[in-house]
Amino acid sequence: MHSLEALMREWPEAIDLSAHPGPFARALATSSAAARVGPVKTVADRARRAGPGETPLDLPDQSQDLVVSLMSLHWANDLPGALAQIRRALRPDGLFIGTLLGAGTLKELRAVLTEAELEARGGAQARVSPFADGFDGAALLQRAGFALPVADVDRLTVRYPDLFALVRDLRAMGESNALAGPVRPLTRGIAGRAAQLYAERYGDADGRIPATFEIVHLAGWAPHESQQKPLPRGSAKMRLADALGVTEHTGED
Repeated sequence: MHSLEALMREWPEAIDLSAHPGPFARALATSSAAARVGPVKTVADRARRAGPGETPLDLPDQSQDLVVSLMSLHWANDLPGALAQIRRALRPDGLFIGTLLGAGTLKELRAVLTEAELEARGGAQARVSPFADGFDGAALLQRAGFALPVADVDRLTVRYPDLFALVRDLRAMGESNALAGPVRPLTRGIAGRAAQLYAERYGDADGRIPATFEIVHLAGWAPHESQQKPLPRGSAKMRLADALGVTEHTGED
């Protein structure tokens, strides 16, 4: 929201691609940018019909000034493809803002479930969905054709009484595992062993366990001739060391 408030321009055609569009609408309603953003459309119903991981945005090319997606794109089977669809839906100089879960999310849960299942069965299935590496965010935007890409990562730690409380919370958020293919159910013994490993490896002094959530923030623009562009290589008129007022060290004697 701070990005929209800092940009003194209007966004007459805006759409929220989030599976749960309520948070953006509530934040916009109390923001100074509200008067500059047109009625925000949503595609939540279409996304629910398509099912997890599908990305049939079905938006006309160059039809939107602003596209928002909050905490949904980590479910896309083809994240570069989803970003490319968003890029095509933007008008020139249109803005995309998004957040999604990153690779460090639930790293503790992933580790203990894998170890517990390996102990019991000699093999393990993926129990936590794979997430994109946050440090690849800008590259993903560039690959999809965005200009001026920006990516940032926040890491949050949430504490729970035990592994089972964490799993209940994930289910309530709609963030339980939805990987395709047959998944062999975990037994009570494996789940209990995973809970024991979690407490032993990561538990705090008060008995609670931490869970890591990595949130990747993305922003990119549809290319436009008015946007700033880097100068050609070799066109600089001043050495960087001179501009900074420092001595250049070349590594040569």
